[in-house]
Amino acid sequence: MSTAPETRIPVTIVTGFLGSGKTTLINRILSEAHGRKIAVIENELGEADIDGAVLLEGRDGEIVEMMNGCICCTVRGDLVRILGRLARERKAGALAFDHVVIETTGVADPAPVAQTFFVEPECVDDYRLDAVVTLVDAKHGAAALDAERQARAQVGFADRLLISKTDLASEPDTRVLTERLSRMNARAGIARVEHGHTDVASLLDLRGFELDADRDLEALPLHAAHAHEDDIASFVVREARPYDLEKLEEFMGLLVDRYAPDMLRYKGILNIAGRAERLVFQGVHGLLGTEPGQSWRPGESRSSTLVFIGRGLPREFFEQGLTACVEHSSAEPAPA
Repeated sequence: MSTAPETRIPVTIVTGFLGSGKTTLINRILSEAHGRKIAVIENELGEADIDGAVLLEGRDGEIVEMMNGCICCTVRGDLVRILGRLARERKAGALAFDHVVIETTGVADPAPVAQTFFVEPECVDDYRLDAVVTLVDAKHGAAALDAERQARAQVGFADRLLISKTDLASEPDTRVLTERLSRMNARAGIARVEHGHTDVASLLDLRGFELDADRDLEALPLHAAHAHEDDIASFVVREARPYDLEKLEEFMGLLVDRYAPDMLRYKGILNIAGRAERLVFQGVHGLLGTEPGQSWRPGESRSSTLVFIGRGLPREFFEQGLTACVEHSSAEPAPA
């Protein structure tokens, strides 16, 4: 693995359905003295009241500098173009920031925004996607999840889930919502946020998109069937036997070819036959990356853990196919 220092600017995407509290959270980030220099890109400022701001630019939208050193840009042009301009002005010393937060619209699927940082050369060179943070309204979130496909996609894509407006919902309802979110996305940490109050540091540097063998997937729960079935759900596959790398690559390629539009996020730490180190992988829809991880320690129990989050994925087919990838296995996955 490369040990070169990371110089690209980390990016956090903040998403959540209409009324979930994104703007309140963004305004807290812009106004609080958190000691960080953050560039916030919003779709629109709307009626937001920004105090202590000095107008810097007005070509593709408004770019304002906050008293705490943050900057805010309203997106009225192309996201890639604005990101490129921010990076150039940062290099030239015209703007000072070390993290970017992007707020999506309430009805947006975060996947296209996230994919920008893997496929657009200008963004790949200057930025790295750190995480997707999704807000869910405790009062109306369950109804939004029932009715809106995009609300469910926002949950499935998240690295961190924030439950807002818990003061407007009963504690039993909030617990039920929390359990539902955990079933939909097993790998995302869940926390509560009140009126935008949260530790900004807890939302940044999550490294949710890094191929990092140190990420511990062992604590992920194995979710069983439940009364409320969402089209987006997560499941974990664990395997103590080593995988045959050639078989595994072939099967993962089949999964991506067949199910990429519905595979929101997937990640794993793999025990590969004949290799002294872990193999780690992470995917977003059809974008799949792998790299060597840490070496297994002498006497350490070697095993694989994979987590898949997606829309209507045939869990049994995934499990059978992965079993067929175990070294010396002759089993064949049943047709989906």
